Amino acid sequence: MLNPAWRELPVRTALPALHDALDGPGTAVLAAPPGTGKTTLVPLALAGLLADGRPVRRVLVAEPRRLAVRAAARRMAWLLGSSVGREVGYTVRGERRTGPDTVVEVVTTGVLLQRLQRDQELPGVDVVVLDECHERHLDADTALAFLLDVRAALRPELRLVCASATSDTEAWAELLGGAPVVEAHGTSHPVEVVWAPPPRAVRPAHGTRVDPALLDHVAAVVRRALSERDGDVLCFLPGVGEISRVAGQLGGLPSVDVLQLHGRAPQAVQDAALTPSPSRRVVLTTAVAESSLTVPGVRVVVDAGLAREPRTDHARGLAGLVTVRASLAAARQRAGRAGREAPGTVYRCWNEAEDALAARFPTPEIALADLTPFALQAACWGDPDATGLALPDAPPAGAMAAARQTLTALGAVSPDGRATPRGVRLARTGLHPRLGRALVDGAAAVGARRAAEVVALLSEEPPRALGDDLGAVWRTVRSAKDPYAGRWRDEVRRLLRATSDEPATDLPDAAAAGLVVALAFPERIARARVERPAPGERSPYLMASGTAAELAPGTVLGTLPWLAVAVADRPAGSHSARILHAAALDEATALAAGAALVSNRAEVHWDTRRGEVVSRQVESLGAIELAEKPLDRPDRSLVRAALLEGLGREGVSTLLTFRSGLRERLAFLHTALGAPWPDVSDEALLARADEWLEPELSRARRRTDLARIDTTAALQRLLPWASGEAGRLDELAPERITVPSGSKIRVDYTTERPVLAVKLQELFGWTKTPTLAAGRVPLTIHLLSPAGRPAAVTGDLESFWREGYRAVRADLRGRYPRHPWPEDPTTAEPTRRLNARK
Repeated sequence: MLNPAWRELPVRTALPALHDALDGPGTAVLAAPPGTGKTTLVPLALAGLLADGRPVRRVLVAEPRRLAVRAAARRMAWLLGSSVGREVGYTVRGERRTGPDTVVEVVTTGVLLQRLQRDQELPGVDVVVLDECHERHLDADTALAFLLDVRAALRPELRLVCASATSDTEAWAELLGGAPVVEAHGTSHPVEVVWAPPPRAVRPAHGTRVDPALLDHVAAVVRRALSERDGDVLCFLPGVGEISRVAGQLGGLPSVDVLQLHGRAPQAVQDAALTPSPSRRVVLTTAVAESSLTVPGVRVVVDAGLAREPRTDHARGLAGLVTVRASLAAARQRAGRAGREAPGTVYRCWNEAEDALAARFPTPEIALADLTPFALQAACWGDPDATGLALPDAPPAGAMAAARQTLTALGAVSPDGRATPRGVRLARTGLHPRLGRALVDGAAAVGARRAAEVVALLSEEPPRALGDDLGAVWRTVRSAKDPYAGRWRDEVRRLLRATSDEPATDLPDAAAAGLVVALAFPERIARARVERPAPGERSPYLMASGTAAELAPGTVLGTLPWLAVAVADRPAGSHSARILHAAALDEATALAAGAALVSNRAEVHWDTRRGEVVSRQVESLGAIELAEKPLDRPDRSLVRAALLEGLGREGVSTLLTFRSGLRERLAFLHTALGAPWPDVSDEALLARADEWLEPELSRARRRTDLARIDTTAALQRLLPWASGEAGRLDELAPERITVPSGSKIRVDYTTERPVLAVKLQELFGWTKTPTLAAGRVPLTIHLLSPAGRPAAVTGDLESFWREGYRAVRADLRGRYPRHPWPEDPTTAEPTRRLNARK
C-alpha cells in the first residue's frame, strides 16, 4: 500500500511535465534540488506504481555510488509500503536483490555499463534514469553517451532522463538533442552562513594529507555548532581518514550520537544515519551526502571546504586521489542540506575571501582520471578514440594516449585500438583493466582463489592500520571479521564467478601475492638500490617506471631486495614516491611478471658525470638495470647521437676548440647585419650541426675527437657562398687592420663592440675612426702606453686628438721620455720606434 508521504514530495508537481516529455521526444532533463523526491518518487511514477492509471514500465535507475543505490531502493520500497526485492530492487557489484515482480531496479553506473556492453539494447528496460549527472562522474558520462548511441541506432523508443540536483541544465538538454527541461522546486528554507576560519594558518592539503590542525578546528566548530544551534549536525570531510580523526575528537559528547557515513561504513551505521532518530546526532560524511543521500533531522552543516579528486601521474605510473578545495557549487549543495526541512545554519571553516579563488563547479572526472578503463569501454563499444561518443567533455588526448599504451601492453586492444577478445574478457570482470589482467593471468599462475583474494585486496585498499606488507595483510584479512574483511569476502566470491576455475599451484602464498601484484602493476616492480642496508636502515628502491620510492620507517619490507608495489603516492616536497602497500618479490618472479618490460639493448649515451661517451650492452627491467657489459663496436649513428647529446648538455663552446677568431667575426656580422651571416651561438650551431660539422662529427668516437676538429674550416661551410657575400668577410669584419705605423693589429671581436688595442704613437696622423660592417659599426680604440698599458679608450679618434690627448701626453711624456709626444699628433709621423738618442 502506497505510503501517503509520497504526496508531500515537491517533485510530484513536475511529474505531468515529465510524462509529457517522455511520451513526446522520449528524453528529458530533470532539475530538482536534493530532498524533493527526484531520486525516489520519479522512478516510481515512471514505472506506473503510483496507482494513477499509467502503464507499468520497467525503469532502470543509475546512481554513482553503491551507498546511494541501496538507500534509494530502500526509500522507494518504503514509499510503496513494500520491501526491497519486490517491486523495487537493486544491483551493485557483487550483490543483487531483485525478484520476478521488480519493475524499478537501482544500479550503479558501473553495473549499467557492464549491461550495455553485454547487450546494447537493454532488453526489457523501458526507461533509464541517470541520477546525479551534475556530479560529472566518468561512468555516468560514458553511460549517457552509450545510451544516446542506443537510442539513435537500435532503440529509439528507449526513454532517457538525466536528473540533476542543480539548475545548470542547458548543456545536458543540448546533449540530448534539445530535450525538454523539467524543473521541480523544493521547499527552500533560509540558511544562515557563519564564517568560521581556523584561528591560525593551516598548511594547504597535499595529496591525501590534510593538516591535523584543520581537522582539530573542524571538531571544535562542530562542538560550537552543537552549543549554538538546535538539530542534527551534518559535517562534510574529504575522506574516511579525516572522518575517523574528527570522530575521535568528538568522543564523549553527552547525549549526542556520532555517526560516520561513507561507502565503507557498516550497513547498520548507514541505515542509522539515513533514518530519523529521537536523539541528537552528528553525522560525519563525505561528498556522498551532498546530493545523493538525504539525512533527516539536519539543521546545521559544518563544511571543512575540502573534496577529493582523482589525479594520474603518467610519467611516474602513479594514480590516486588528492585533496582539493571544494567548488562553489559543492559548497552551495552542502549548505542547502541545512535548510531542507527548516531554517538552518552552515558553518564554513574558511575565510569568505577564499571563495574568490575557488572553482565554480567540480572538475569533470574525465579531465582528471586514469582513462584506461574508459578507453577499454570505448574500444569494446566500437569507438576506440571516443570521437563518435556524445560526451559532455572530450577526453584529454594525452590521457587517452597513455591509456591506449597501457591497454596495448595488456593485450586488450589491437594496434588499431580495437578491443581484442582478451580485452573484452578483461572488461567483463568489472575491474580496472590492470586488475582484470592480474585476475585472468594470475589465476593460471597461482590458482583462481588466490588470484581472486589478492585482486580483491587491490580493488579496495586495505586499512592502513594493517600495515604495508600486503602478504601479511592477506593473512590477517582471511581470518578477520571486521566490515572490511566482509566486503573483501564478497568481492572474492564475485571474482571467482568472473574467472575460470584454475587449480592452485605449489607457489607459496608470499610469492603468489607478489606475482599477482606485479601482474597488475609491472611498472611498479621495484628493486632495492642498496643490496644489504645497515642494521636499522631502509634501502631506497627504484621502480621499473624510473620512479624512486621509499618505505615508511619501521617496515619489515625494507630488507627485501625486490618488491611489487601495489599502492604508492608522492608526499609534499619529496622527489620519491612513498610505498603504502607492497608484496615481497624475487627476481625470477619479477622477470616473469614484467616480461614485457625486459629489454636487452645497446646503450650509447653521453655521461654527464664523466663528460664522455659511454657505450654498453644493458639488460634491464624497465628502468631497473639487471646486467651490463662494455660495447666493443657501438653503432656509429648511436655514437653520433651521443656526441650531439654531449654538445647539447655541456655546450658547443666547451667541447669544441675555436682558435682563429672566425666564430667571433661571424657572430659580430650576424648581430650587425643579420642574414645571410649565420648565427653561431651554441644553440644555433648545435641545430645546424649537419651543415657544418660533417663529416668530422660522424668520424668522432669520443670527447678528444671533438676537441681535434678544425672548427675554422668547419665554420666556413656556413658562410653565405651562394649569395657571394662570403667573399666580403675580410672587408666587413677584417681579422686585422693596418694602422698608420704599418702594423697589422688584430681586432678583438669578443666584446660587444669590436676593439682595436694599439699603442698611441702608431696612430699619429689618423683623424677618423675606422668602421666595420660597411661603415655601420665604429671600432672602439684602446690607446696603449709605450708599455702596452691602457691609456685611453675612444670611439671618436678625431675628438680624442682634440680634447683628450693633451691630458694623456702630460701624464705619460715624463714616464716615457724616449717616445715621441708631439703637440699635434694629427700631423706627426706614426712610429713603432723610440726617439733617437741625443
